[in-house]
Amino acid sequence: MSPLAPGTGPTAPPPTAGRLAWTIVILAIPLAGLALLIARPALDLEWEHQPAHFWLVLAAGAINAALAWAVAAAARLRHDARLVLVSLSFLAAAGFLALHALATPGVLLAGSNTGFALATPVGLTVAAAFAAWSSADLDGAHGARVLRLAPWLVAALVAAMLLWALASLLEAGPLAAPPPERMTTPFVVLAVVGLACYAVAVVRYLRIPRHAASPLPLAFAAAFTLLAEAEIAVVFGRNWHLSWWEWHVLMLAAFVVIVVAAQRSWREERWAGLYTRDTAAGERDVSVLFADLAGFTSFSEAHDPAEVGATLNAYFTDVIPPLVERFGGRVDRLIGDAVMVVFEDAGTGSSHARRAAGAALALQQAADAVQSEHPNWPRFRVGVNSGVANVGVLGTGGGRTYTVIGDAVNVASRLEGSAPVGGVAIGAETARRLGGAAVLRPLGALEVKGRRAPVEAFQLMGLGEG
Repeated sequence: MSPLAPGTGPTAPPPTAGRLAWTIVILAIPLAGLALLIARPALDLEWEHQPAHFWLVLAAGAINAALAWAVAAAARLRHDARLVLVSLSFLAAAGFLALHALATPGVLLAGSNTGFALATPVGLTVAAAFAAWSSADLDGAHGARVLRLAPWLVAALVAAMLLWALASLLEAGPLAAPPPERMTTPFVVLAVVGLACYAVAVVRYLRIPRHAASPLPLAFAAAFTLLAEAEIAVVFGRNWHLSWWEWHVLMLAAFVVIVVAAQRSWREERWAGLYTRDTAAGERDVSVLFADLAGFTSFSEAHDPAEVGATLNAYFTDVIPPLVERFGGRVDRLIGDAVMVVFEDAGTGSSHARRAAGAALALQQAADAVQSEHPNWPRFRVGVNSGVANVGVLGTGGGRTYTVIGDAVNVASRLEGSAPVGGVAIGAETARRLGGAAVLRPLGALEVKGRRAPVEAFQLMGLGEG
């Protein structure tokens, strides 16, 4: 089975003409309502309720902040450039929305303030720029550049929001002027830029092949459409009138659309529908660590289930996860009494081969401490191998998982099976990458089932300065 990239495997059938027509009608209703309120000012009723405004904006900002956090976590885990930019889009909207909420009279300020009044259109426009960027082709060098810039982009965005808040409170520079009226230059310029960016994002997200298990690309296209309509409503809405309340509701609706779509996606790889091709089905240089408890079957037969469970919990809860976090690996899967961990170089300052080797030695050291208190417990064998593997999403629907496959992975598994109990076996490629930093003992050439050429193996005895 090969990984499922966007546009491969089972894809959702194209929407019928009737469904597409209804979708367009539903998305057009807010604009039609706004046009009616503008054409018939008598219908644009005034309702000034400051608590309702504060909590409505705060709720939208909180949902957006939660989305930003969830997508950013997935971006870090999968090293996906599109998710990085999507999380920044959510963060920009959430941060400036929070500033707008604080502009509610009686919260921080007695009256209106230029900086806080402009916070929403500024946030929408910044979010639109990141949305448009996220819809670009982010494979290859472009995506790698985004990943390298990610920490700087986050820092710059947070700094910009903090500076905007400070300048607004101090009413410094241009923000000292009285709040601009609707349909004036600042609002119009921001709206034009934002609309252009959202239009680009909508068109490109509609062109992303939609996997049958993920409604996310279509949901993002709908959400960006609603945010574009909010940009228009910001320009034309009259303060505390229905036309003004409309853009608040449109923004909240846009974020709710994303939440609902994410909830409908399978919880494993919830954001897989947005992955770039390199993330969903690409080749990466990795190091793979397999660790397995030798003699675990016999141990399980001779002990009651409670002690067997305590053994696995001690190893897989207290020993392995801290080592994975310390050395920057990712637990790919637990297979009974075995664990598979993947190491990559993305976003790290040291080679994955060295980190995998260090993790293997530290794992055995930590396991020795556990075994000193439980001498009858089984001990680990560990194998490490480095090379190019296919990385991506396997399966569909509820069976989807993110994993690595290929010869480099198979060899790592076979090396683990050939490692001495309590020891670490590494392949020739890992040994080459470690260079003079590794203390090795040759294990000879190993025959690997299904592989024509034998595998040269070494026992890793120590790891010095590299």
